[in-house]
Amino acid sequence: NHHKCVNCGMCLVNCPFGAIVDKGQLFQLIHAIRGGAKVIAIIAPAFWGQFGEKVTPGQIKAAMKELGFAGLEEVAVGADLCAIEEAEEFLRVVPEKQPFMATSCCPAWSVMAKKEFPGFAPYISMTMTPMVLTARLQKRRNPDCKIAFIGPCAAKKLEASRRSVRSDVDFVLTFEELRGMFEAKNIDFSQIPDEQAQYEASAPGVGFAASGGVAKAVEKVIEKLEPNRQVKTVYAEGLRECRQMLRIARTGKYDGYLLEGMACPGGCVAGAGTMQPVKKSQAAVNIYASKAKHKNCNETEYVKELDKLVD
Repeated sequence: NHHKCVNCGMCLVNCPFGAIVDKGQLFQLIHAIRGGAKVIAIIAPAFWGQFGEKVTPGQIKAAMKELGFAGLEEVAVGADLCAIEEAEEFLRVVPEKQPFMATSCCPAWSVMAKKEFPGFAPYISMTMTPMVLTARLQKRRNPDCKIAFIGPCAAKKLEASRRSVRSDVDFVLTFEELRGMFEAKNIDFSQIPDEQAQYEASAPGVGFAASGGVAKAVEKVIEKLEPNRQVKTVYAEGLRECRQMLRIARTGKYDGYLLEGMACPGGCVAGAGTMQPVKKSQAAVNIYASKAKHKNCNETEYVKELDKLVD
């Protein structure tokens, strides 16, 4: 039912016959690379562990170069910026202008909420997603480049086709599709050198990949901006839980709250384009987050560029 579909991709995962597939852009991407386009890949924080337990970020970066990409950047940087923007928006509007605010980074969740609870549409954050903020950051630095988002999410393909986003993001691939490119190119990670990979996002920015991580990141920024403000948060994973959360919000129980919705049970680490069990992905993301240099989203050097990206 196209009127009810929100492109979460869970049908791809659950179809017992593998009969449902999403629309790919591999041909267009490879054609652009072969045509000499400068294509920069931006990769979602859920990538940790997706290509093998012993595969390092540096090896992935080197392998991407072998595929013809001009660079590899992390979307967790955009997650940091998203958390800052949502925190500032929350402080502006709750409770003075609206009873609660819901996060915007999961497109399938926000589409579902607007379709099934249209009265709540104004309460969903206007902040752009980490994918869009990261893409804009790269296009500001490299005006002639094309952006390929690589992540776990089928809904990002729908998001990238929107009129307001299509100029920022040129291609969207899942981790599964990227693995197909590695296999087609006969890339053996055991033979790939581990080059330096500079990952500069904060721990909460990386934590966006797991359910509850967005709310925690925004909450930490609010605590920094207004130490005396106590923020209550609630999160839901999977569309069934998301619907229930909004039904409860309708009763007024969540007035003053920040609501986080994730269409996939477990968060982005459980997206339709992932390749390993959710618990394993969550563990890999948590390990990397614990090693991050910054412990709050507003500590990263990219904060100074946020105003230029949201104009």
